[in-house]
Amino acid sequence: MKTLGVIGGLGPMATVYFMQLVTEMTDAKTDQEHIPMVVHSLPQIPDRTAYLLGTSTENPVPQIVECGKKIENTGVDYIAIPCITAHALFDDIQESLETPVLHIIRETADYLEREGVRVVGLEATDGTINAGVFQKELEQRGIRVVLPSEEKQKMVMHIIYNNVKAGLRADMERFQLVETELLVKGAEVIILGCTELSMLSRDEKIGHGYLDAMEVLARAAVLNCGKLKAKYQRLLT
Repeated sequence: MKTLGVIGGLGPMATVYFMQLVTEMTDAKTDQEHIPMVVHSLPQIPDRTAYLLGTSTENPVPQIVECGKKIENTGVDYIAIPCITAHALFDDIQESLETPVLHIIRETADYLEREGVRVVGLEATDGTINAGVFQKELEQRGIRVVLPSEEKQKMVMHIIYNNVKAGLRADMERFQLVETELLVKGAEVIILGCTELSMLSRDEKIGHGYLDAMEVLARAAVLNCGKLKAKYQRLLT
């Protein structure tokens, strides 16, 4: 069994839920069979979307790397970052760390390719979408990406920042309007491409045809560090 490091706090609730997913997905019959985790949660890391959009000059990478180095010093085998927007800065982070960092976007693209999905809708932050990190990985695998219109993207951002990050229940009416638009555009599967949106997968009845990227990351963590329960081989709702 290997030890998993977690750079957390981006945001705090997403980190807690990620740890819950890793625990639930692990095929363990005793406490001792669960994956050891070392977590450094630092919510004060500057906002990743604001930096990527140029509305803030505070680079989050130095603090993310600082957290990673503290975790490395404990001897972890892999590191996970349950924040998708931070992966737009992945190369800068990984270059500064010796421990392999699991890449949530590549893992998600690989999963969709194995499932034979050809067209996906993407719900994510403005920073993730503008950086094009999902689009690049998916299109390299022959998977077409459809995005929300400007109006519907504002609804996605409202759910992420004004609802989930603020500790409020998600506005499901807005969520369903975004879903309808992406399905009309041809999406076979809709990616929950922000770890705050994973809270909807946990707390709401979102229906069929969704893939929660944080579930993909948790699954990858378990496959690398422990033993996966059979029911989590497939993750599509």
